[in-house]
Amino acid sequence: MSKIKDFFSKISPLKEEYWQIFYSKLEKREFPKKTVILKQGEVENYLNFVESGIVRHYFERIENDITFDFTFEGTFYSSYKSFLTRKPSEYNIQSLTDVELYSISYENLQKVYAETIKGNMFGRFAAEGLYINKLNRELSFLTKTARERYLSLFEEQPELIREIPLQYIASYIGVTPQALSRIRRRIS
Repeated sequence: MSKIKDFFSKISPLKEEYWQIFYSKLEKREFPKKTVILKQGEVENYLNFVESGIVRHYFERIENDITFDFTFEGTFYSSYKSFLTRKPSEYNIQSLTDVELYSISYENLQKVYAETIKGNMFGRFAAEGLYINKLNRELSFLTKTARERYLSLFEEQPELIREIPLQYIASYIGVTPQALSRIRRRIS
């Protein structure tokens, strides 16, 4: 629980009463490795904070899945479009490792907004974090090579990247597994 409280404390000091209101609405959820947390076609009911573990976002394809995002501990994730619009998600979300989440339901987040002066701050900071991650991902595809995207991922999460199967990393950086093998050989 400390990571989510630390996340908000770094951004803006919280009065204990606001934290307790928010905390009372959180649900601790745990998923074992390789569990599909949200299936394409389901409505996302939670805004999630990854306390520990790694989550993968992907599209299923007949030949191979397309991994387009990873979420590491200490950050928020959601199928955010589905969460906001209350419409089915267009992709799947899976735990790559054992995952511990602190989740707030759509309904409870609306209550936090209504019940506290700083309630909107919780949602805003989570949304801003999701937006920044999305923007950084898009910019990396426009401005970096596959090798640079791989190195960035490795530099950002060196201890965790070892937990991610290579075919997911290849898909994430936009190359085939064979091309990733060549990139890794050149780096070594």
